[in-house]
Amino acid sequence: MDNKTENLLSVPQGEFELNRLPKRSLELLRAWDAADEYLLNTLAEDIKPAASARMLILNDSFGALAIALSVFKPEAVSDSYLSQQATRLNLKANNLTEDSVTLINSLESLEGSYDYVLIKATKTLAFLEDQLIRLHPHLHASTQVILAGMIKSLPAAIWKLLERLIGTTTTSLARKKARLIFATPDPELRIPVSPYPVYYQLEGSTHLICNHANVFSRDSLDIGTRFFLQHLPQLLGSVEVVDLGCGNGLLGLIAAERNPEARVHFVDESFMAVASARENFSRAFEEEREVVFIVGNGLDGFETASVDLILCNPPFHQQNTIGDQIAIAMIKGSRRVLRKRGELWIVGNRHLN
Repeated sequence: MDNKTENLLSVPQGEFELNRLPKRSLELLRAWDAADEYLLNTLAEDIKPAASARMLILNDSFGALAIALSVFKPEAVSDSYLSQQATRLNLKANNLTEDSVTLINSLESLEGSYDYVLIKATKTLAFLEDQLIRLHPHLHASTQVILAGMIKSLPAAIWKLLERLIGTTTTSLARKKARLIFATPDPELRIPVSPYPVYYQLEGSTHLICNHANVFSRDSLDIGTRFFLQHLPQLLGSVEVVDLGCGNGLLGLIAAERNPEARVHFVDESFMAVASARENFSRAFEEEREVVFIVGNGLDGFETASVDLILCNPPFHQQNTIGDQIAIAMIKGSRRVLRKRGELWIVGNRHLN
């Protein structure tokens, strides 16, 4: 089977060429899953939304839902820069204008109410909880809320979360190891104030650490970062430091503390991660330090041989998919941007290859 066929999503809404990001010369994974196909088939064959329906999509990995449903001019919320960039590229590949979909990041406010809310299951329940609380004011009595996911990514707690924050749920039959959950808005529900972001005191310091809902290890210091913090270099002078895949920014924060003349760049593809890092650094240094915050794809945009030190606790997953492609892309990018005697420092758990 040729690569073009592998990249072709065929659903009742049409045929669409879709690609993932970051790009790999030999891509082994598709830009959609069976849950996307199940949801699109159900919408076309059973639900048949009116052409005027207002539609919101949450957590669309690479734009498969938004592009197939572009006739509705949907709004698509994501915490992932890569997801948004993939959606833009896939719109172009299918000769659709960029304004066919309104891209919204996870911390931006929604406006008005929606007739359909289509949700892809998230990797963490905390992120979904935060999304559902933010969503509640934008539902009306007839809004149809549909969550789609592969069965392996649908723990029982998802049903409880939907019933607590949306209303009564019903479930589809399984198809190709995928399932749909339908939730009916209950206007009588009392929706709590979001518990996110959460905060904890960094052990052995005065730092109060902010963590938005989709940030890795948001409740406590993870073991890799704890070990890394014990070995960070100090007094390097006037250097350029990058906290790559920064999460809540702890590595860059402590590196800045130990290197008063350094300029630190915080980089992550998660909007919530960079927002957390910004708050943590601002609280620690107020306006005293020059600092850069970037929501982006790894080291894209950095000039060749422009950085002295890169600190990285790399991710080994992308949304719900485990893999090393992002980590490898970070390492290759580091080789390009490091100066001649620059260094890349990485921490990894022993169970990783």
